[in-house]
Amino acid sequence: MQTSYLSSIIKQFEYYKSLGDKTFKQLSFEELQKEFAEDSNSITIIVKHIVGNMLSRWTNFLTEDGEKEWRHRDLEFEDTYTSKDDLITEWNKAWNCLFDAITPLSENDLERIIYIRNQGHTVTEAIHRQLAHYSYHIGQIVFLGKLLKGKHWQSLSIPKGNSSKYNAEKFSKEKERRHFTDDL
Repeated sequence: MQTSYLSSIIKQFEYYKSLGDKTFKQLSFEELQKEFAEDSNSITIIVKHIVGNMLSRWTNFLTEDGEKEWRHRDLEFEDTYTSKDDLITEWNKAWNCLFDAITPLSENDLERIIYIRNQGHTVTEAIHRQLAHYSYHIGQIVFLGKLLKGKHWQSLSIPKGNSSKYNAEKFSKEKERRHFTDDL
């Protein structure tokens, strides 16, 4: 069960990273920086926040509080990226930090207590907390990307009107145990 959990959670994180990656590919740097309203967050700002959070949470996460002294959360909401490549480099650095932290975990680690702002969490709880946080923000990124591209948006899931076709293809195959991301 636990080995299944760990491999599944890694696949879930990979899936959400891929949604961000696929969104970035469709957008120019100027589109990534677009704010739709005063005090709203552009995609670049959301990415900067995710990056800051990931680096803080996953650096030495088994031995140090997840809210690092060197993190300046308020500065994450200031757009300082100078290019799309800069944004993607930081995005990948943060995801590598996450994967480097969770890939070596064993089932014995899952009930260990770690801290985020002095609040104790099991490793499992901390993983769930961060998965929910990142999926929330990546959903915002995808939604903003879709708004920016309009009719030129390339769907990252089942396009409208294609559910029957998609389901017919899935049900035409033999039943087997696999992760839903294996075909993506």
